[in-house]
Amino acid sequence: MDGQVTEATELLLEANGIAKTYGAVVALRSASLAVRPGEVHALMGANGAGKSTLVKILTGAVRPDAGTIAIRGRKRSVHSPGDARRSGLVSVYQEPALIPDLDIRANLRLTETPLEPFRHWVAELGLTSLDLSRLARQLPLASLRVIDLARALAIEPDVLMLDEMTAALPANLTERVLEVIGRQKGGDRCIIFISHRLIEIAAVCDRATVLREGVTVGVVDVTAGSEDRIVELMLGQRVEGLAAEARTRAGAEASDVTPHLEARQLSHGTKLLDATFALRPGEVLGLVALEGQGQDELFDILAGSDRPSGGELLVDGKPVSFKHPADAIRSGLVYVAADRAEALLMQRSVRENIALPETAKVSRWGLIDLRAERVRIDKAVNTLQIDARAGREVRRLSGGNQQKVTIARWVAGGIRTMLCFDPTRGIDIRTKNQIYVLLRDLAAAGASVLLYTSELKEVQLVCDRAIVIFGGRVVGEIAAVDADEPTLLRAAYNLRAGAPIPEAVAAQAVQAADAAETPG
Repeated sequence: MDGQVTEATELLLEANGIAKTYGAVVALRSASLAVRPGEVHALMGANGAGKSTLVKILTGAVRPDAGTIAIRGRKRSVHSPGDARRSGLVSVYQEPALIPDLDIRANLRLTETPLEPFRHWVAELGLTSLDLSRLARQLPLASLRVIDLARALAIEPDVLMLDEMTAALPANLTERVLEVIGRQKGGDRCIIFISHRLIEIAAVCDRATVLREGVTVGVVDVTAGSEDRIVELMLGQRVEGLAAEARTRAGAEASDVTPHLEARQLSHGTKLLDATFALRPGEVLGLVALEGQGQDELFDILAGSDRPSGGELLVDGKPVSFKHPADAIRSGLVYVAADRAEALLMQRSVRENIALPETAKVSRWGLIDLRAERVRIDKAVNTLQIDARAGREVRRLSGGNQQKVTIARWVAGGIRTMLCFDPTRGIDIRTKNQIYVLLRDLAAAGASVLLYTSELKEVQLVCDRAIVIFGGRVVGEIAAVDADEPTLLRAAYNLRAGAPIPEAVAAQAVQAADAAETPG
C-alpha cells in the first residue's frame, strides 16, 4: 500500500527523522526515505523542499542535526563522502564533481575508479571516442555529467543517487541515460532518482517519495495517472491552472518594427556556421537544439564572451561588435546562465548580488543612493517572489531562488533584451511558472527575450515562436501554436514528420526490459 514502509530487513536504505537547519533556515524538518533492493526510487519536491540536502546527508557531505540512517538493516553514521562511498552510497550531483584542471584519467584515479568498467559505461551512455587525456574543463557540461554517471556506475555502489541527472542533457543522451537506469532494476542494488521531469519518473521509477518544506509528505507507487497525485503532494494544492496563466499571456504578433536584436549568418569556427534570425520588441523567441549544435557559441557571441568568425550582429538596426560582456550589457543585452554559480557571488547577500550591475558602472562611481537602491531591489525581490530568509549568503538559497536572483539583478535596472540559456534547468514547477509569467510580463512591457530551453514544453508555455539550430545552422522556424514536443524534437533532430521521438523510444526500451524480466 502507498506510503507504508516494509520491514527494515527488506530495505536496502532507510532514513528516518532526518533534520537539518542553517541558522534560521530549516532545510529539513523530518525527512524519511525507504528504498528497496532492485528499485528505482524517485525523490521529489519543489525547490527548497530539501531534496539536495537529504542527498548530501546520505552521502556524508553534510551532517544532520537529528535522524538515523540504516543500510541493509544496520544503522550507519556517515561523516564524509568517503565514509558513504565505503558504505556503498554514491551520488551524482547536479553539477559535475570533476576537477577542471585535471584530465579525465587523473580524475578517475582520484576516486579509484576501475578503468575498463568506466569505459564500458561511457560507451553504454552514448559518449563515443572519449579522450581520457583531455582536461575536464575542455569538455561540455553534458559530457561531464555522463562521465560522472559512468564513474559512479563503474564502482557498483549499493545505492546510487542521481540528482537532476538529465537536467543538462539533450534528448539523445537523455534517452541513453534512461535506458541504462531502467536496466538496473531487479538486482540487489537501487537507484534514487531526482528529477523535475514527470515523464522521466513515469518511464523508469517504481515509487516516489515526496518532500515538502523539509518533511516527507507521501510515498506513491508510480503508475499511470500518478503524476497528478505527485504534483499535488509537492505543491500542497491542485495545480491544473498553474501553466495556463503563462500560456494565456503568450501571443505577441509579428510586426515590421526594427528588431531589438538581429543575427545575419553568424559563425564561429566549426560549431556555428550560419545563425540568422531576428528578435523583435515584445516577444519571447525560443531556441531549440540538441547538445553541441552551436547554441553555446551563439550565446557566447551575443553575450560578448566571444567574437564571431563571420557574419553580422545588429542591435536596434545598427551593426555592433562586442569585445567584452560589458559591451553587450551597454548595448542592452543581458545574460542569464543555466549555471547559477557562474553568475552569482555565492558568499555575498541577495541585495549585493542584485545591486551588482549598477554599482559596477564606472559612470556611477561615487556615493550610492542607498534609498533608491533599496527601493529598486525590493521591487525586484517582490516581483520575482524571492525567498530571501537566508539572504545573508546567496549560497544558502535553493537553486530556484538563486536563479531568481540572477534574473532580478537585471529586472532591477530595466531590461531591453534578455538572453536566457536554459534558465529553468533543475527548478521546480512553481518556480518555473513564476519565471514563465515574468518573461511574458517583460515582453508585454516591450522587452525582448531569447530563450534556449532543454525542456521543449516550455516553448508553447512561454514563447511566441521558436527557431531550430541543427549542425550549426538555423534550419527552421515554428510558430508557438505548432510547437508541440513531437514537432520540436523532430525538428531538432532534422527528422521527417512521423519519425520516432527519442524520449518515447527510451521509455519503450525501459518497458521492454521490464517485460523481459517479468516471468510469464
